[in-house]
Amino acid sequence: MTHREAVFPPDRTALYEAHRYSAAIRSGDLVFVSGQVGSRADGSPEPEYQTQVRQAFANLKATLAAAGCTIDDIVDVTSFHTDPERQFEPFMAIKDEVFPQAPYPNWTAIGVNWLAGFDFEIKVIARVPEAT
Repeated sequence: MTHREAVFPPDRTALYEAHRYSAAIRSGDLVFVSGQVGSRADGSPEPEYQTQVRQAFANLKATLAAAGCTIDDIVDVTSFHTDPERQFEPFMAIKDEVFPQAPYPNWTAIGVNWLAGFDFEIKVIARVPEAT
């Protein structure tokens, strides 16, 4: 059986405790990050869409860092959008800031009708870099 290690970013446990899940699971050299939303430290959503997306990416970066990874180690992305048509342009502007150049990770975007009070969620799989 493969060893699984739960990963949590420092000072961001409210949402995980409330809903009983891990921020990420490290299994071998892979990190499976749970959906990250634009939540404040207390678990409440940022009210404005673009701020929420930026906070979701900040939360993602913190979770990756806790697992020994960075944005550059991401290989697979799934994003969830409550209003993809209206949100696409502002989302792409932020996405281009986070991933400014190729090679880009593969990406699947999904339109959904509910994200527990959030408008955006992002989950990823990353490969832990080899120790040098």
